[in-house]
Amino acid sequence: MTTLATPQSIRRPLRAPAVRKERASQLPWALVLLALVVAAGFYLVRAGGSPKFAFIWAIGIALGLTLQRARFCFTASMRDPVLTGSTSLTKAVVVGLAVGTVGFSAIQLAAYLKTGQLADAMKLAGLEPVGMHTVVGGFLFGLGAVIAGGCASGTLMRMGEGFLQQWLVIPFFILGSAIGAVTWPIWKAAFHVQPKGGVYVPMALGGFAPALVLQFGLLLAVYLLADWWGRRSARRAR
Repeated sequence: MTTLATPQSIRRPLRAPAVRKERASQLPWALVLLALVVAAGFYLVRAGGSPKFAFIWAIGIALGLTLQRARFCFTASMRDPVLTGSTSLTKAVVVGLAVGTVGFSAIQLAAYLKTGQLADAMKLAGLEPVGMHTVVGGFLFGLGAVIAGGCASGTLMRMGEGFLQQWLVIPFFILGSAIGAVTWPIWKAAFHVQPKGGVYVPMALGGFAPALVLQFGLLLAVYLLADWWGRRSARRAR
């Protein structure tokens, strides 16, 4: 009587374990880069005649390192929930906006407390007029960012990592910005942009307290929605 061999009884041929290549240490390159960064800081102090230039340089380096280590990208925060269901970057952007709200509100509140006029605080807000041009510009920028694979911060971060695509993107990013700046009077007239079209929420709601409640309430709602969407996508992927 012949018995058929089950898949479990079939002995698979043994494979030699894969040999992992040891990666060369990048510590020497890191030390050289650190020395160049420090040297550039000293040069900026001497050329500009003020330590603030070195401080700005150090802040820029720290922000770039933070973006690289966090894999932070504004475009990915809006794209990933649709493509992959991941909302970790979306929640990170919301947290960043909340932290930024605290800092910028403190600066504006200090100006308000000094004079008692919301108009003085509004001058520090850097308001720009909103309208249909904002919608059109946002759509074009979002479309380009998705095609390019990153926003401004994501593009600069990946350039530092050596991504060739981002090195091709950045010249056209600069070119598009320059064209937009030069042709802005044409778009301003075409979309009837009003110089006083901005909305300052503390002035619209009558104070900083209701404005901050509204701001943090909206951010909390977006955070909870993103968290729910991420957990829902993870359950579906199982």
